[in-house]
Amino acid sequence: MKIEILFPEFCNLYGDMYNMKYLKMCVPDAEFIETALDDIPAFTKEDVNMIYLGPMTENTQEKVINRLKPYKERIKELIEKNVVFLFTGNSVEVLGKYIENEDGSKIEGLGIFDVYSKRDMMHRHNSFLVGKYEDIEIVGFKSQFTMMYGDNKDSYFVEVEKGIGINKESKLEGIKKNNFIGTYIIGPILIQNPLFTKKILKNIVANDEKLALEDDVMAAYEVRLKELKKL
Repeated sequence: MKIEILFPEFCNLYGDMYNMKYLKMCVPDAEFIETALDDIPAFTKEDVNMIYLGPMTENTQEKVINRLKPYKERIKELIEKNVVFLFTGNSVEVLGKYIENEDGSKIEGLGIFDVYSKRDMMHRHNSFLVGKYEDIEIVGFKSQFTMMYGDNKDSYFVEVEKGIGINKESKLEGIKKNNFIGTYIIGPILIQNPLFTKKILKNIVANDEKLALEDDVMAAYEVRLKELKKL
C-alpha cells in the first residue's frame, strides 16, 4: 500500500499533518511517500492508493497550482479510477476554476471542479462544524480567509447541521467525487472523526481496520460531538 503526501514542507498548517501521522499509526506497514514541492509526484509515475494534500498559505497555493498543472489529466484519471484523495483546508481550492483576490484579479486553478473561491484577507472566518457524511456524523473546525462558490449539491462531502458549507449561504460542505474528498474542515479531521477514518481505510485496504488508540479516539469523538451539538 502506498500513500503519497504532497508537499508536506509547505502544506502543513493547523496541525493537519497529524492526519498522516495518525494514519501511519493505523497502517504501519504502508509505504508513505513524502513528495517535496520540487519533486515529481509519485502518482505521475506509479499507482498509489491514497493522495493527501494539506492546508497552505495563499502564496503557496499559487506554487502548488503551477506544480500540479502539468498533471491535471493524471489527477482526473485517478479520481475516475477511485483512488482515495483527501485535500484539507484551502488545498481543495487549487482544483477549482480560479481563486479571486480582493482586487478582482484571478489565479487560474486546475479547473477539475466547477467551483471557484474568493479571498477576503482582512476577515478570517472561524467556526465549528457538525454534519452528516453518508451514515456518520462529522465534527470539525473551520478557519479560512476564503469562501467557495459554485453548485456542489450533487458533489458535496458533508450536509451541515451546525456551521457553514462552502460559503456562509450554503449548508453543503466540501467536494466529493468518487473517492476524492476535499474539505475546509481542519483540526485534524482523521483524529477527530474515527468513523470517517475507518471509511477512508476501508477504501484503501478493503477491510475493516482497527484504528490506533481506537477506544480513546472514539471516546473523544463522542464527547466532542455531544458538546458541539449543545452550542
